[in-house]
Order: sequence, then C-alpha cells, then structure tokens
Amino acid sequence: MKKIMALGLAVVFMVSMVLTGCGKSAGTGQEEAGKGGKVKIRFASWDSAEDLEDQQKLVDAFNEQHDDIEVVLEAYGSDFDTKIAAGMGSGDAPDVMYMWNYPDYYEGLEPLDDYLAKEGEDFKADFYETLWNYNSMDGKIYGIPVGFTTHCLFYNKDLFDQAGVAYPTSDWTWDDLEAAAKQIHEKLGIYGFSYGIKADAYDYEMYLWSNNTSYVGKDGKMNGYLNSPESVATFTMFQDMQKDGYALAGEKGGRNEFSAQKSAMFIYGAWSINAFNEAGLNYGVVEIPAFAGNGHDSVSNLSTSGLAMSKDSKNKEAAWEFIKYWTGVELNKKRLGYEMSPHKSVVESEKIMEDPVYAPFYKMLEQSVGYTPTIFLTDKWSYISDELSLSFEEIFNPNTLEDPQTVLDAVVAEQ
Repeated sequence: MKKIMALGLAVVFMVSMVLTGCGKSAGTGQEEAGKGGKVKIRFASWDSAEDLEDQQKLVDAFNEQHDDIEVVLEAYGSDFDTKIAAGMGSGDAPDVMYMWNYPDYYEGLEPLDDYLAKEGEDFKADFYETLWNYNSMDGKIYGIPVGFTTHCLFYNKDLFDQAGVAYPTSDWTWDDLEAAAKQIHEKLGIYGFSYGIKADAYDYEMYLWSNNTSYVGKDGKMNGYLNSPESVATFTMFQDMQKDGYALAGEKGGRNEFSAQKSAMFIYGAWSINAFNEAGLNYGVVEIPAFAGNGHDSVSNLSTSGLAMSKDSKNKEAAWEFIKYWTGVELNKKRLGYEMSPHKSVVESEKIMEDPVYAPFYKMLEQSVGYTPTIFLTDKWSYISDELSLSFEEIFNPNTLEDPQTVLDAVVAEQ
C-alpha cells in the first residue's frame, strides 16, 4: 500500500540521512529550539535519495520564509515504520510525518478536524472528497492529502493495431475486455491480459466493490461478502481467462509481461507512467471496465499519502503551518512531475483532465467515492490480508487453480 506516487512517494530502499538541530528532545516536555531561536519542527519522510534532494530544497524555502520556524528533514527510508513506531512509543515522534497506515498509527496522531475548520470550508473542499476517507479513522481526520493514485487499465496500442482490435473505451465492460484479449491472443499468440498471481489483498477489493460486494460487511464479518455469489463470480472470471489461455497470472501484477509486450493489457496505478514513457512504450490508459448489468461504474481503491501531526508535538501550531505549506496548491504544482494532485484547483488550472494518460485516474477517483477498504474496518487486517493473499495464489496459480467458492468458504470459516 505504501506505493504512494511513483512518482515520488513510493516506499523505497535508501540510505539513512539524519539531520539534527539544537535543543532538547520533544519527549522531554520542552520545546526544541532551532537555529537562531526558531521553533524546531522535525519532518519525517519515507522517500528515496533522489526525491529527498528536491524535498530538502522545498524545506529550505519554507525555512527562509519563516523567521520563527525551522523545519528539519529526517530521512527514514525503509526504516520508516520502525522509527515512527519507536518514536511514538517513547513520546519522541517527529512533529510532522508522511502517513498512509492510519489504522496502525492514528492513536499517536493529532486529529486535524479543528485545524481544518479554522481554515474555512473552501480549504477542505479543494481536496477530492474520496481522499478524506483514506486519511481518517473513526470519523476523525488525521492526515492532509499529499498525493494518490487510483488504478486504470493500461493497453498497448501497437499490439492492438497489429491484431486489428479496437482500443478500449470508457464504457467497456469485462465482457469487452475478455473478447478483445481473446482476439489478440488468437491473432498474435501473446496474452491479451495479465494480472497478479499473488494479488495484493488491499488492491483486489476494488473488483469486489465493482461487482456489488466486498471482503467484509459493516460489522466486520466476511460471511456473505467474501464468499458471496458476486465475489465468487469475480474470482472465477479472472481464473477462467487464465484457463482459456488468453490471460496470464504473472508477477508484479502483470506489469512485467506488459512491459515486455507479452501482454496487451493490465491494470495498475500511475506508478509505471514515467517508466513506460522512458521506455518509449506506445500505450494508452482508460478506466477499469465495469461489470455488465450491476448498475454502476467500476470502482478503484486508492494508494495515498498524507501529512500527519504527532499528538505529542510541543509545537502544533508551527507544525500545522508546515503541513499547510507542504500540502498546499503551490508546492503541489512543483511536484506534479512525480505525484498526482489531490487539489481540484490544480487539476483545473493545469488542465490535467485534458491529458489522456492522467485523466482516467481522476475519473476513477470520482467513481470511487464512498468505498472504505477493509483495512479501515477491522483490527484484524494483518491476519486477513495474509490469508487472502495465500488464497488468491491458490485460485490463480496455474499449478492449482482451486475452486474459488471452496477457497473463499475456507477463509470465512477460519475468521
């Protein structure tokens, strides 16, 4: 899930860089002092070395603009979760931090509803509504959106042209995708569609939402949801495409096969866009197909990043000033090369909806209002996620291809 914006906010392996300021620890109950007597704010990032260089420049710009606040960037990289958890446990968490896993960390975060209220309705309304659902817990907002991605259908234009098959469109159903995938397979001898053999449990729930079900109900129970007829039909559809030979369950969600032009279509977030562009791949993007006859458009889950504040921060007003700066419109425009904007005003002013590659991701965002991932609905997600991932592999592994109803019933029985 922490794939946030490939685009620059993905969790990565990187060297640790620690920048220290003067003063006492926030855990001592005293305010930390920065250079020249400024209030010191610690800002924890999970990004890569390349992105950190750009982030440091933006932090420096904030410090130059404020006589009373000094922000110190702390690079946690692949140790982000470990260091955040340790900091919260000792009362020494950074004042401001990137965040996505609110279910695990919200008790150590400051609710931001009152801060938002002071900024006025227009401030909050400029963020896409769906994003608040992914930055909240128990009805309270704990993070301000920074970036996101939904999922869309990527297709290889050259392969479609060679097969003489019309490109996917916004009104496609899964029936259309299956028909096109089969034609491409028959004419070119490659796979028409690829998906993950080890499907990410967090990501896969969007297909159940699209087919009028989910992993769990509002009571957190799986029975009647994960093993519902709609859920079984969804898993069976993917499995049947593989059995019929025109789809492949591969590694990396089908991306490897698509990149190698061994598959004409796959579904993924915006993380691959830069790589595909650099590779000169002739591709298109369109919304995920809908299920015919279920009465609504397809739905996507979101991978998001937000900026959160520690509840133990001794300088919360200063921390909020930095959060507003980092999540604001002007800085968001500076980061457009590597993250998708959560701001409606930026999407409008930069004419992003006129971009045929990025527009579908925003259309999927608008179609996905009101859906809450199971990770936000149960404290058993870690266990459920592991069980689902194993079950998906049993269903999609070509060496097993086990009956979806049997497998899903077994998961429900173990809950």
